[in-house]
Amino acid sequence: MTVLAPSGFLRIGASDLEYRMIGPQPSEAPTIVMLHEGLGSAGLWGDFPDRIQAATEACVFAYSRAGYGASTPVKLPRPLDYMHVEALDVLPNLLDQIGFCRGLLLGHSDGASIAAIYAGGAGDHRVRGVAMIAPHFIVEDISVSSIAGIKQAYETTNLRSKLARWHSDVDNAFYGWNGAWLDQKFRDWDISEYLAYIRVPVVILQGADDQYGTIRQIEIAQQECYCPVDVTIIPGAGHSPHREAPETTLNAILEFARGILDTHEGSQGQAA
Repeated sequence: MTVLAPSGFLRIGASDLEYRMIGPQPSEAPTIVMLHEGLGSAGLWGDFPDRIQAATEACVFAYSRAGYGASTPVKLPRPLDYMHVEALDVLPNLLDQIGFCRGLLLGHSDGASIAAIYAGGAGDHRVRGVAMIAPHFIVEDISVSSIAGIKQAYETTNLRSKLARWHSDVDNAFYGWNGAWLDQKFRDWDISEYLAYIRVPVVILQGADDQYGTIRQIEIAQQECYCPVDVTIIPGAGHSPHREAPETTLNAILEFARGILDTHEGSQGQAA
């Protein structure tokens, strides 16, 4: 089994994906795999992974998908099924390569959608739960409107320079995501069918003022999932509650994680 350094790159297919790992090796402990948003990266999570690791003692593994952070850029335009590709082609290879044995998927926005597709589509018994922050299961008018607005901001304000701190090819990151969501054909994107096949507990966290999605996303999960679905609506937060209301978001994730993962399980199977 490959021993992972705290940070580096993994070769997955034709891409080198940057990663950051905190805590024990994935082959030796429960692992929380963090899947970033549509404009995110491993680094843009800030100290949130560190805080999760400190509280759970699990391995926390965050990585930048191709086209983001310091990972290999992608060819544009992205295919409209890019989240399916990430969930069903890339993620299984990544989990195998890092030696993932058991744990949780924790995704934000696009990352939450990817987690839902994987959990419902891969049948991976190693995944014991899924935490979704501001997930999308269908495309709503509010999503398209806000994404059109951020395109204008990217091209007319200092947003591009701010994002350039986190992406080595910022235009590749931005237009790969923005172009897909604003494609008229993307209005038919719908992953709700995967929810019925998730066989592990789910927690959904959404800001009460989320500018990219409404409570309809949560209603779809509650209607389609046969698994337990816990919901936390976070007052005063928008689309990124882990940045806008970090304590509330962290506490909800930790309560979920502790209820599922025995992070004190040792080599002899003893639980603390």
